[in-house]
Amino acid sequence: MTQPSPEPDDVFAWIDGAERRREEAGLVRTLRPRPADSPLLDLASNDYLGLSRHPETVRGACEAAGRWGAGATGSRLVTGTTELHAELERELAAFAGFEAALVLSSGYAANLAAVTALSGRGTLVVSDSGNHASIVDGCRLSRAEVEVTPHGDAEQVRKTLAGHAGRALLVTDSVFSVDGDAAPLAAYAAACRETGAALVVDDAHGLGVLGEGGRGALYAAGLAGAPGVVATMTLSKSLGSQGGAVLGPAKVIRHLVNTARAFIFDTGLAPAAAGAALAGLRLLEREPRRAARVREVAAELYGRLTASGLTAARPDAAVVSVRAPSAAAALRWAADCREEGLSVGCFRPPSVPDGVSRLRLTARADLTGDEIARAVETVLRTAPAGAADMVQR
Repeated sequence: MTQPSPEPDDVFAWIDGAERRREEAGLVRTLRPRPADSPLLDLASNDYLGLSRHPETVRGACEAAGRWGAGATGSRLVTGTTELHAELERELAAFAGFEAALVLSSGYAANLAAVTALSGRGTLVVSDSGNHASIVDGCRLSRAEVEVTPHGDAEQVRKTLAGHAGRALLVTDSVFSVDGDAAPLAAYAAACRETGAALVVDDAHGLGVLGEGGRGALYAAGLAGAPGVVATMTLSKSLGSQGGAVLGPAKVIRHLVNTARAFIFDTGLAPAAAGAALAGLRLLEREPRRAARVREVAAELYGRLTASGLTAARPDAAVVSVRAPSAAAALRWAADCREEGLSVGCFRPPSVPDGVSRLRLTARADLTGDEIARAVETVLRTAPAGAADMVQR
């Protein structure tokens, strides 16, 4: 009889080496719990319109939890769909200019659902190289043929689509989360029309910021509601809540309900999150000026930082990306800002595909002039040596 192999002392010993390599490369990530009353000036979150703590948004969450309970209690196809979910889907679709919408537990799940359910074996999926990780993962799970095209290269997208005879779709962010630049949606849509491909756009960073009254990048481009266009988005940024959604033709939404594993096998969005998102959406409809204000704040941050010698990508929405000399320098820079009372994002590989580390500042519609000045002064005062020598690529 074969004797069983002895148990190793530590089956996870290989993690020690991986940790050392991360430390040496300046790529260690840690959780940093924040208190409810954080004293830091927040330019790190995605709360673009300042709605996560708005009394109406909070009240929407509380009232929904009080009426429907703390959790959805099951998947959307079993017990997880409430009348509140349906109400949110109707109003979100109408606001953004689409025929129908489907709410999921996160924007990540929304991208997985849309990409996988609309592709599959024999389909070509063309993906912009700057796309969010959730799109990348959707492509990996799709079992489709995937071609990654250079960032923002509409002509290469057209050529790639034209070389495929079967079903195809192009998937892209509307606004890219690293540099804050916008995709060439008009050119991408033209390439799709020319080749008969579908267009799937993640409008996570466009909803609430771009378009008339914050209706999104697709609305601004005149593509909302087009028969070959599908939008995904998150409820966790401009709407101040949590969750995600897919918007498009009603038949596409029915198809996702029946085929999208990220929807079918996931617990429904908690009623509190649905209630908060609906309250945030209604508030934005009443106060459309918030969308323009966040763009103004982003432009002011960019103008002041670049005028002082730092290198930043011109923001097309709410994200202002400032380049750092190295991953370690970016990490130290963000830590120094935090010690000075300012919270900023720090993007390092693998979050940054081009290998250039950055600080990421997110504009908020509720920032005052004094807060903007304080943020800029803090970033400049803590800037590492060499930060002013970075060149925008």
